[in-house]
Amino acid sequence: MRIAEELGLRVSPRLRVVALTGAGISLESGVPIFRGEGSMWEIPEARRLASRAGPPWNTRGTWEYYEWRRGLVSRCKPNPAHYALAEMEEYFEDFCLITQNVDGLHSRAGSRRVLELHGSMWRGRCLECGRVIELPETPLKALPPLCACGRPLRPDVVQFGEPIDPAVLSSALAACRSAELFLVVGTSAVVYPAAQMPLIAIESGARAVEINPNPTPLTPFMSLSIRGRAAESLPRLWKELLSSASA
Repeated sequence: MRIAEELGLRVSPRLRVVALTGAGISLESGVPIFRGEGSMWEIPEARRLASRAGPPWNTRGTWEYYEWRRGLVSRCKPNPAHYALAEMEEYFEDFCLITQNVDGLHSRAGSRRVLELHGSMWRGRCLECGRVIELPETPLKALPPLCACGRPLRPDVVQFGEPIDPAVLSSALAACRSAELFLVVGTSAVVYPAAQMPLIAIESGARAVEINPNPTPLTPFMSLSIRGRAAESLPRLWKELLSSASA
């Protein structure tokens, strides 16, 4: 049976689709995750630098840690799952990509409308005037980098315990409530509010598909769970959906 038929969906450009991505999709590009096997806490240099990062987050110590991360990510490349999501954005008229990742790989793959729940390591934010500044080059010429107002910037990343930008969160929740198909890709579903978003979509009538090598707390609620790597499984799913649309 075709996946679209199994899900009870008619695939067309008008299908409202939302995708939520987590650390797993970036791990397949070589970006270390935060927890568990293969996490950055297994790297001594990461632990050493992270110990010097802290509030108010606009210090040299913080930026030394983030420059280490930015340098690592700059050597990573988007994988086929990132590119499949960029293709979906081109095809579906109402497509929303929500990510928990701060590495910018979705944008590098061609996705233009990305809701970054936890911000981006490629931007700085001023604690004085609130200005947000793109910082695409690494290494930076000065640590910490300075705002146009002369004050040091902090990474535009949501740290543990900090609130998500209300405008980003509002847009993400609105997309969840209107989704007809919700894709959950490479997330362990333990960090809120992202872990709640698929359930909001399901409660609003969406069909939900999970792609993850292992079961997650969301698995019992999914319309379909695909056990596998995102870089392999998501392009295959996308090809199947397109095939259903052209049949």
